[in-house]
Amino acid sequence: MQRRAVQSSALSSVGYDPDTHILELEFRENGGVWQYFGFSLATYKKFINADSLGHFFVTRIKGKYPELKVKFMQH
Repeated sequence: MQRRAVQSSALSSVGYDPDTHILELEFRENGGVWQYFGFSLATYKKFINADSLGHFFVTRIKGKYPELKVKFMQH
């Protein structure tokens, strides 16, 4: 999945696949990449346009969608 760099203290990059409804996030702190499933296009648009991606993630995404870690931190 293609991700694009974002201006966020929490996230390095964000990707979204509207066909599979998968959101993919790369975290700045440890370089881990996670996928979140069942993520609607409308919610993605709200997320990507939020004033704070980190705040939106913590309040509206984390723990609310099935998730899978797809890449572990770099050593």
